[in-house]
Amino acid sequence: MLSNSLRLALGIATAFSFAASAQDSAPDAQLKAVTQEVIELIRQDKEIQAGNAAKIAAVVETRILPLFDFSRMTQLAAAQSWSLASPEQQKALTEEFKTLLVRTYSTALSGYRDQEIRFKPLRVAPGDTEVTVRSVVMRPGTVPLALDYDMERSSGRWKVYDVKIEGVSLVTTFRETFAAKVRESGVDGLIKALSDKNRQSADRLRT
Repeated sequence: MLSNSLRLALGIATAFSFAASAQDSAPDAQLKAVTQEVIELIRQDKEIQAGNAAKIAAVVETRILPLFDFSRMTQLAAAQSWSLASPEQQKALTEEFKTLLVRTYSTALSGYRDQEIRFKPLRVAPGDTEVTVRSVVMRPGTVPLALDYDMERSSGRWKVYDVKIEGVSLVTTFRETFAAKVRESGVDGLIKALSDKNRQSADRLRT
């Protein structure tokens, strides 16, 4: 699960930052604008390049986190298991899933090197509330990577609720793992498994 999400997060972490002035722009225009901001930040900050955990976490928390709808992502990933969970379990599951993705993005961001993201043309009608923004990650020395973002407009803002790399959905990848864990040990078992993984990731970042 983590290896696939790391590849997905590499594209995500280099593509997003939060910019208030871009909230009302078209989703592809928003991503293009903030991509350059994040790339320049990484290129200029030697501590991020060196793997400074605190700085990397700050970038993720302030620039990446606000553009994702973690509640919807968690519900989609949990699928039928979501209805089996109590409100308290749903809240805990969302928090642990969000933490897992944040840790994953932090790891991916620390490994960023010179990459270029090219966005494909997108037409959005005035009434559209969901779109897929398609892009290609140009990676020196290897083949380009297709990276697509499913986004929904809610309360005047576009937010990401799924990411696909080479056609593989982040939500679907976690859905299969979540379902297996719920069958094995219930919703509480899934929450504990995510919590354990998050704790292990936190320990690795500290060291």
